[in-house]
Amino acid sequence: MEKGTVKFFNEEKGYGFITQDETNIELFVHKSNTKEKLLENDKVRFVIEQGDRGEFAAKVEII
Repeated sequence: MEKGTVKFFNEEKGYGFITQDETNIELFVHKSNTKEKLLENDKVRFVIEQGDRGEFAAKVEII
C-alpha cells in the first residue's frame, strides 16, 4: 500500500486530494473509496487505481 497525507477534503461535496509521500503526486479521493472521515493532514495508506479520468486513491485508511 502507498502512504500519503490528506491535503484537502470537502466533506459536503465528498471528495478531496491526497499527496503521496514518495512522489509528492496529488491523487483524487472520493468518499466512496474510504470508510473513514478524512480530515486535512491525516496520514493515510491507500492503493492507486486507474479510472476514466486517471489515477485515484482507493481503499483509503487512516494510519
